[in-house]
Amino acid sequence: MPYLQLEVIRNYPYATKKLLAKRIGETYSKIMKADQNRITVSIRELGEGSIWRCGDEEPMPAAIMMCDIRKGRDAHLRIALSKALIEMCNEVLGLETGQLNIEFTQHSGDEMYHQRLGSFSADWTANEGSL
Repeated sequence: MPYLQLEVIRNYPYATKKLLAKRIGETYSKIMKADQNRITVSIRELGEGSIWRCGDEEPMPAAIMMCDIRKGRDAHLRIALSKALIEMCNEVLGLETGQLNIEFTQHSGDEMYHQRLGSFSADWTANEGSL
């Protein structure tokens, strides 16, 4: 954990997705004070007509990022992360302003096992980023 899942309606080159994953990992680690070794990013290219944002007018093409994270960060950190991720995705993927929404699901550390790290995650603490 965290698991950051981006769903988009276009296809992108491998190098673009790799660059975006790297930048997402670095940005998440810095803002949320987390070990980059815990971060997993997926980019799902669902195709044109697969994601829609509804409203009073006609539905518009959309994108969404679901962020499964360890609980403990205040809303200000999650807002800062959301703004940084939206700006980054708009820049790297050419998304339109207003197209990407960010949603968070927060978990305790013992809800995510890391094979690479050999254990469950510890609950998040503000000291983690300084280790």
